[in-house]
Amino acid sequence: MPGMRLIPVTLLLMAIGIGSADAADVTARDAWIRLLPGNLPAAGYLELDNNGVNSVQLVGMQSARFGAIELHLSSEESGVARMRQVHKLVIPAGKTVELKPRGYHLMLFRSTGDLKPGGQATVTLEFSDGSYLPVNFMLRDATGQ
Repeated sequence: MPGMRLIPVTLLLMAIGIGSADAADVTARDAWIRLLPGNLPAAGYLELDNNGVNSVQLVGMQSARFGAIELHLSSEESGVARMRQVHKLVIPAGKTVELKPRGYHLMLFRSTGDLKPGGQATVTLEFSDGSYLPVNFMLRDATGQ
């Protein structure tokens, strides 16, 4: 029966579609990078809004302006500041996740070229569904200005 053959194909297409459009519902705002003197790693901050109905996961970052970018989480335990790398960040449906000082943030290593406060750098965010979101970050000095 022709209709019966369409059911598995339709189910497969639905399964592929579930989650693949989710990251398209994510927008970024207030993105900025704190530059430090010399070749010290920089830190990136932004807000990610998930306007979709499904959670999405940030799983990677890349930029032509930096040799490597990692996602980190700063915390304080028993009065001792700690920072550790994390490999993904869940952005719940209908919520905003803020990457900020003393919380989740991007660590940007080995800058390429001459980066100066007042300039911009594009960082492309990668999500678990294979989609990408290029984000323009404003460059600020070590004080955040």
